Amino acid sequence: MIAIVGWMGSGFIFPSQEKVAATTRQELEPLAVAVSTSVAESVTQFYQAEGQALPDRDTLMRAEISGDIAEVLVSKGQDVDAGAVIARFDPANNVADSRRAAEELARAQREFDNAEQLLERGVATVDRVTQARAALASAQAQVTAVEQDAKALTITAPFAGRIETLDLDAGEFVSAGTEVGRLVDTTPLTVAIQVPQQSLVRIAVGQSATVKFITGEEREGAVTFVGTSAASETRTFLAEVEVPNEDGAIPAGISAEVVIPTGETTAHFLSASIVSLNTEGTLGIKTVDADNQVEFFPIEVVRAQIDGIWVTGLPESVDVITVGQGYVSEGEVVAPAAQEQK
Repeated sequence: MIAIVGWMGSGFIFPSQEKVAATTRQELEPLAVAVSTSVAESVTQFYQAEGQALPDRDTLMRAEISGDIAEVLVSKGQDVDAGAVIARFDPANNVADSRRAAEELARAQREFDNAEQLLERGVATVDRVTQARAALASAQAQVTAVEQDAKALTITAPFAGRIETLDLDAGEFVSAGTEVGRLVDTTPLTVAIQVPQQSLVRIAVGQSATVKFITGEEREGAVTFVGTSAASETRTFLAEVEVPNEDGAIPAGISAEVVIPTGETTAHFLSASIVSLNTEGTLGIKTVDADNQVEFFPIEVVRAQIDGIWVTGLPESVDVITVGQGYVSEGEVVAPAAQEQK
């Protein structure tokens, strides 16, 4: 019995846990991943923004005098040249005012001449001459005002454009300062965009731009203005792109997409599906080095296309993990295999 107990205790039938672990432990094989060699290329960078088409000039036309409208010579929606007559006032009141002003001027001139002659004879006083001179100046000012009113009898277009609104009818009484219509010039158009402060250095006056309007029209234009003061609410800067519109086919007020080439850079073209995040949440790409170890490179997307993205932050030539990147970690040794090209 003692011999049996000793034999069992020797561990021949039940070996120790250390021996079991030693016989069952196996080395883990490196995880297989697919890689593809990527070489950096030169690519054009673009700044892209949504904007709104604005007329080159837009003004409200106002009546400068009060009176009855004698005739209206244009209609809403009509294209007019600079200086074209929009409407005319009835000149009757102005003619009467002109006659009164002329008569008053003649009377004031006689009074002044008489006062000066009497002063020379020693009959009149200097004060009387001064009063007569003031009355003469007032009469001359009245004549000038009537002459200005005569010019204002005709409402004209300050520049060439289209009559966008017109609130005038023949026979209607209009007070001075009343808005009678709106004139819009859409040749050329100005497309306004807002540029974030971090992108401002990429935009400059003179850069070419492609503008795609919501109507489907596409036109080439140029940057004509870049603001130097940010909007306090958005911290963005106003920039304007001028677009030819001689045919007037593109209306003002519609939305537009502006694409501005901003220079060349060296980048890699990759599938967006292989982008991953590291433990800190940084966007990047996993690669394999010469020792088959996984490396993680933070990247910056400089241009996006439907079929992929252009990124910077990688070496000029690098083996990018295209399959299996989600199962490996930085510093891990892997078994890379070249991905088959389709």
